[in-house]
Amino acid sequence: MSNKDKKQAVVVGAGLGGLALAIRLQASGMQVTLLEKRDKPGGRAYVYEDQGFVFDAGPTVITDPSCIEELFTAAGKRMSDYVEMLPVAPFYRLCWEDGSHFDYVNDQEALDRQIHALNPADVEGYKRFLAYSKAVFEEGYLKLGAVPFLSFRDMIAAGPQLARLQAWRSVYSLVAKFIQDEHLRQAFSFHSLLVGGNPFATSSIYTLIHALERKWGVWFPRGGTGALVRAMVKLFEDIGGKIELNAPVARIEASGNRVSGVRVEDGRFFPADAVASNADVVHTYAALLGAHPRGASEGQALQKKRFSNSLFVLYFGLDHHHKQLQHHTVCFGPRYRELIKDIFNGETLADDFSLYLHAPCVTDPSLAPPGCGSHYVLAPVPHLGNAPIDWEVEGPRYRDRIFDYLEKRYMPGLRSQLVTSRIFTPLDFRDQLNAHVGSAFSLEPILTQSAWFRPHNRDSVLSNLYLVGAGTHPGAGVPGVIGSAKATAGLMVEDLRDGILA
Repeated sequence: MSNKDKKQAVVVGAGLGGLALAIRLQASGMQVTLLEKRDKPGGRAYVYEDQGFVFDAGPTVITDPSCIEELFTAAGKRMSDYVEMLPVAPFYRLCWEDGSHFDYVNDQEALDRQIHALNPADVEGYKRFLAYSKAVFEEGYLKLGAVPFLSFRDMIAAGPQLARLQAWRSVYSLVAKFIQDEHLRQAFSFHSLLVGGNPFATSSIYTLIHALERKWGVWFPRGGTGALVRAMVKLFEDIGGKIELNAPVARIEASGNRVSGVRVEDGRFFPADAVASNADVVHTYAALLGAHPRGASEGQALQKKRFSNSLFVLYFGLDHHHKQLQHHTVCFGPRYRELIKDIFNGETLADDFSLYLHAPCVTDPSLAPPGCGSHYVLAPVPHLGNAPIDWEVEGPRYRDRIFDYLEKRYMPGLRSQLVTSRIFTPLDFRDQLNAHVGSAFSLEPILTQSAWFRPHNRDSVLSNLYLVGAGTHPGAGVPGVIGSAKATAGLMVEDLRDGILA
């Protein structure tokens, strides 16, 4: 079949979700054009390079390489021919201000030994928690993670399982049911923060992340997450897909209940039998479809929902390699519950913080000049809708506070070793990524904003408009957005077969 005879699909946004969807559609026989606003693909998985240092901008924890492998298999290729995945051990080092730390490893004996040292009774409690996490993983991820929830009947069908798994409970309360020690409660509940979820409000379904890591491990692509993005782009192009960079979309054109294509800001029009948006969901409806009644009404409705926190990210390169660091370090501050309340509901910036410190040269030294180290540290902060902070002023101050803290507690000599640094604030999430109120993870993953309650993978009014990425089912995180691509691609291929895209 010639390209002219193929159904034309346009995907807006080359984040990991958009790339994964584009690959699946192209492999299924459609002709796909991928439009990206920025000068590089990746979305949140952008890459900065400076003076020989390579900085992954966003996601650095790969927890389900099988969902990525599946993309290459669907295209008739092997992932190992495009990118090498390196195991990370320990998964994380978790540190507290009292000087204690916990190495979260995929070794039951080592875990039991560390848990026993903190509270002997929690060894048995952890086993019960792990069994629960595995049950949620089976139901919530393996069975439902890539299944679109298009009708309330779908939600009702899943209801008994969700009820049996006590999905109405929060992540923290479920962990606390099994585990007594407060440090361990934090160690096994912080994971929901990786997908923009408040451990004290997010459904206990998100404890599945723990079982997911125990099953497949934690991985890092050689060359950084950017190498994975480049591999996905090459795969897409190898099978005939087309990508346009520096092509910000002005609008998705629609009349009646169908979209006809996408117009970019330079005036070019890309006609399409189907359009899928990997852009922020509020931006998709309120801005790109704002001239259509569906876009205006859905955009307004979405803006009333609860959005996840934002992030302050500080990238820095040092002329020194800190051998005492692990690849992933979580630095808990003096407060946990109270700080998380400030992050998700606060109107100002808290005086303290908890940090995630990324030191990828532990696994892959090639990301910095010889003997040097590339790093980033991120602090969860309130989104702009809750805390309208002037980050132009507060950003440099916050950077200095974080540098002082890291130098004092984790990285002695940091300031004298500093070669380069840059910051990325909630304003950048809003302005560079079109993220509503600067949210880093789109809608907050509470139970009433999950599955059917989340924006659907296929729009309920515009019959050939689809969504992919963090704002649709199943949600944020690398496995989440790649799972959304599988769900959305399944719908699009089915609609093509059934003549809906004719």
